[in-house]
Amino acid sequence: MNRHTQTEKAKSNLNSTNKGILALESRLSRLESIVGQIGEAVLATTETVESLGKRVDALAVQVQHQGHQVQQQGYQLFALSDAVQTLAENQNESLAELGELTETLQRLATAIEAQQKSVS
Repeated sequence: MNRHTQTEKAKSNLNSTNKGILALESRLSRLESIVGQIGEAVLATTETVESLGKRVDALAVQVQHQGHQVQQQGYQLFALSDAVQTLAENQNESLAELGELTETLQRLATAIEAQQKSVS
């Protein structure tokens, strides 16, 4: 092989190697870009998850507070129910006593009328 052929072959190999290196660098650049985009997406997703976590925590606090309110309202309803039952019992006792008082007044009126008739 002569020197000129060797030089041409070396240049061809060099061009081929350079093309391969350029293709590899291009692929590496695209991969770096993709990795960067994935990193940004992961950060955005993390921020979204953290935001949603805070919202869920706030909702949990609200639900707990409302649960406490419902429990307090349950106690109040029980106390009100007890008060209404006591009021109903007292009203029944008052009606019974009023009935007895009415009977006593009727007997007293009858006795007074009888006494007035005997005096006249």
